Order: sequence, then structure tokens, then C-alpha cells
Amino acid sequence: MTDIIKNENSMLLLPPPTIQGKSEFFDMVGVSEKMRQVFKKVAMYAQSDAPVLVTGETGAGKEGIASSIHKLSKRANGPFITMNCSAITDSLFESELFGHEKGSFTGAIKSHKGRFERANGGTLFLDELGDLPPLSQAKLLRALETSTIERVGAENPIKVDVRVIAATNHNLEKESLSGNFRSDLFYRLSALHVHVPPLRERIEDIEPLIQHFIGLLNKKYGRNVACLTKEAIHLLSQYRWPGNVRELRNLIERLFAENQTDVIGLRSLTDWFQERQIAAQYAMDQEYHDVIIPPNRQPILLGHNSQASNNGNGVIAMPSKGKNITEKKLVDAYRLAGGNITEASRILGIHKATFYRTMHSLGITREDLTKQPIG
Repeated sequence: MTDIIKNENSMLLLPPPTIQGKSEFFDMVGVSEKMRQVFKKVAMYAQSDAPVLVTGETGAGKEGIASSIHKLSKRANGPFITMNCSAITDSLFESELFGHEKGSFTGAIKSHKGRFERANGGTLFLDELGDLPPLSQAKLLRALETSTIERVGAENPIKVDVRVIAATNHNLEKESLSGNFRSDLFYRLSALHVHVPPLRERIEDIEPLIQHFIGLLNKKYGRNVACLTKEAIHLLSQYRWPGNVRELRNLIERLFAENQTDVIGLRSLTDWFQERQIAAQYAMDQEYHDVIIPPNRQPILLGHNSQASNNGNGVIAMPSKGKNITEKKLVDAYRLAGGNITEASRILGIHKATFYRTMHSLGITREDLTKQPIG
């Protein structure tokens, strides 16, 4: 027996994409209208020397945007220096960004050029800007306004010619209004703004991204993988990709490691798909619905030792257990397990995800499980 799991009833699924071709623009890949608009902004902003603020979710490709702007700009022959603001402590920030002189503090055994100096004549990319501590924000603002920096322990300022591109997954405008981020620094850095849409909002870009990553990984590993099958791409195009492009890239590299064939099919996604459903159920159980799944939808399931297949109508069919489980059986198992759904699932001989799906199909909530009589 197979369950027909339609897109509109799934937490993990999105509508299937329409692929019209492949488009690469420097460090970016996309055929969607949203990405074409991003490409236009990148080309336009590359001609300016004003700071750029790149926003978007984690893994959406913000560094690729910054790199593309640099490569298209008059600074293309200069350095492109990056710094992850969330990885630098407040005490080390000034030294990392502006440098220090020998003997300026314990451990400073030699002079050190900071990121600003190393980026002179080029571009400095400040990633995760929203995680910058307040004191560091003030020092960065001064450097931007004066185009000068001072090494820690130095007496003389150093003039620098650097274009700054910053990226964040925070809403800095909102945080500046609440006082969590300096408003003057926000306005200084957001003269030009590029927003990178999440992958779930441009699913037509998934296939060209897959082909792009296959090309890169073929070179990296000396392989000759041709493609993923249409069924595999169809399934991947329905997933919501909370980790965005980075998550997709990591999955393709995993598939390279797990498969030695030149064409990777749907069966190769079984383990990954099961893992994603468990993650979705965890998000649901922890009330983090929007992390992986949209509200008011149920999870799709991948049955044990089963395959998913596309029936040609945008529907995923896959075997699963639990169709004959009644409300009473759920309640009894839940009570017997002392309110532990994982243990209740084990008692019934089903996956935890199947337990949740059955609850949803029967129209009962976790509160109902504790209220229903066992008789």
C-alpha cells in the first residue's frame, strides 16, 4: 500500500519548478526572475564605490554576491579580503581589523597588518556584521568616515583606500531602531542594498545549481558524474532548503561520496530524506515551525526500505506504515509510554514521524492524547 502525498499537504514540499535553462553570472547561478534582478543590481553597484549591505538567510550566497561585485568593479585587480565578524572576539577585533605594532600587548611578538590594510586598493567583505559588538561598531564607523585606521600601539594614522561590503542575516534596520545596532553605522553601510532571496523562493534555480555543483565536484574529485535523474531533481525541488544554497551544495558533495555511478537517482536520497523528515518533526515538536516547515501543514514520510517515485502529476508516492492505526491505539500507546511519543511509536512499531502524521490525519492534538479515555 502506498500513500499519495500531495504537495499542498506537506510540511517539506513546495510546488515543482519550471526549468528554462542555466545561467551563471560570476560567482552566482540562477534562472529565476528574483536572481536576475540580483544580477542587475550587482552589475550596477559594481560601478560605484559606495558601501554595499548584502542581506539574506544563512547559506543563501551573500559572499558570492560580494565577490561578484568586486570582480566587476574597478578594484577587481586589488585584493578581496574577508572577515567573519561573529568569529572575532571584541578584544581581538581591533587588532584583526586595524592591525597592531610589535609589543603593543602580550603576545604581539611582531607587527601585524589588519584586514583594512591588507584590503588597501581593493574590497573588504565583513560577513555576519550583525554580530559585531557595540564597541567594535563604533571603531568601524570611525574608520569608514575618515578612511584612516590606527594600528593598536601605533601613534600615526594610516590612510586606506578600501571599499566595504557587509553582509548579515539580521534585520539591521529593525535592530538599529531598537538600539541593538548603531543606526549611524547602519545608514553608513546600507547606501546600496542587495537582498539575496532564499532558495525556497526561487526553486527554478535548483536544477542549474545542481549542475553547477556537479561540475565543480567533478573537477575536485576527478569524477565524471553527468547528472541527477529527473525524479531526484523533482524531489529536491520540493524541499524547503532551510540551509539554502550551502545546504544544497553539501548534499551534492554527500551524494558524490555515497555513489560511484555517473547518474545519481532517487534511491540515493533515501537516507537524506529520512533525516530531513526527522529534523522537520523535531522542529514541529519544539515549535520551531518556520525553521524548516511552513505552519499548518503535515510532514511527508519515507517508509522503511521504500522508494519514492514521481507519478507524473507533481505527486510523490511512497510506502509507509501506520494506515490502520486507530485513535484508541494512539492513545493507549501514548499512555503506556508515559507521554513519550518516541516510546509510543516504538510500542506501535512505527516511526515517530508516522505517529505525528497519523495524529494529524485523525485530527487529534497532543492535548487530545491526554484527554481521551482509554476504554
